Amino acid sequence: MKLELSAELQEFREELRTFFTTKFPDEIRRTVAEGRELTKDQIVESMRVLNAEGLAVPAWPAEWGGRDWTDLQRHIWHEELQAACVPMPLAFNASMIGPVIAHFGTQEQKEKFLPATANLDIWWSQGFSEPDSGSDLASLRTSAVRDGDDWIVNGQKTWPTLGQHGDWIFPLVRTDPEGTQPAGISMLLIDMRSEGLEVRPIQLIDGSHEVNEVWFDNVRVPGENLVGELNGGWAIAKFLLGNERVGVAPVGATKRVLARAKELGRATIEADPLLRARVAELENELLALELTVLRVTADSADGEPHPASSVLKLRGTELQQAVSELVVDLGGPATLQSGEDDDVAAWFTRSTPAYLNLRKASIYGGSNEIQRQIISRTILGL
Repeated sequence: MKLELSAELQEFREELRTFFTTKFPDEIRRTVAEGRELTKDQIVESMRVLNAEGLAVPAWPAEWGGRDWTDLQRHIWHEELQAACVPMPLAFNASMIGPVIAHFGTQEQKEKFLPATANLDIWWSQGFSEPDSGSDLASLRTSAVRDGDDWIVNGQKTWPTLGQHGDWIFPLVRTDPEGTQPAGISMLLIDMRSEGLEVRPIQLIDGSHEVNEVWFDNVRVPGENLVGELNGGWAIAKFLLGNERVGVAPVGATKRVLARAKELGRATIEADPLLRARVAELENELLALELTVLRVTADSADGEPHPASSVLKLRGTELQQAVSELVVDLGGPATLQSGEDDDVAAWFTRSTPAYLNLRKASIYGGSNEIQRQIISRTILGL
């Protein structure tokens, strides 16, 4: 099955494709295509180039940089961006805290934070999970206690991705210790340069430093940095996580990796009927997921993601992991060699760290086990 686009939408696709492939920095695109890790400067440059063209936050309200696009236009943008090896706008800014502030924030918060968030003048970090509160997020214990007009925050957050680069963090905190779960939770905006806030690195299984711990020791936060209603943080969390789950079904990027694997491993695939069947099955599953993404985005309303975003998160991460495993299998011994003098060998060598790193995909954004529970309750009515 192929999508049939109108002439206007096909022109829209071509305009995006031309910009992404001819006007976006080539070095950044090569870094993505080769599976190398982007530097902080490259991530910032990428988002600023997109923002200057009005392409960083198209789903936001037009007043704050959005484009008033249809769901299908946003899907085409997302697809073309990934196909061209252009990095997605930083998720913490573009699809998490930005939409939250636009939807729940005060006018003062919108004016202060949204332009800087869209241009990555502020690098945001997410502060949700805690050592004993991951999938059971409502049990979080980081506290915020009133002190005059301010809040005093104490506790710990774990896994803030790229938090070592963060300027501000948006944690969920317990503002009513007597509130029954999930009541009594609020969201604050905290400057990461605040006294008493410390970021500690966590080394991942692939040897990289991507995630962190964030500690709060009597961190003073101005009262105006409360987002939305006091003790209304759970509604904000559900709103944010729904947006995040739509974004963690990277169909375009997964299709691109699979296509590259087919190109480099063609001889091996053609010689093995089981590998051919495996590749064909993955291509069919990715097509089915792509069509499901379209249905989910089309059914979203009032800025609220459809409950089926959990399906996208679940299946999208499963396929991402399956493709990464295929690449390692195709590379064989080459995935454990240095291979830096050979582009093909280097690509396969980088596939092993990618495979190891993507084991996390079934946990972040709400574990896949939790997504199955959400699907059973909200979609299947079980």
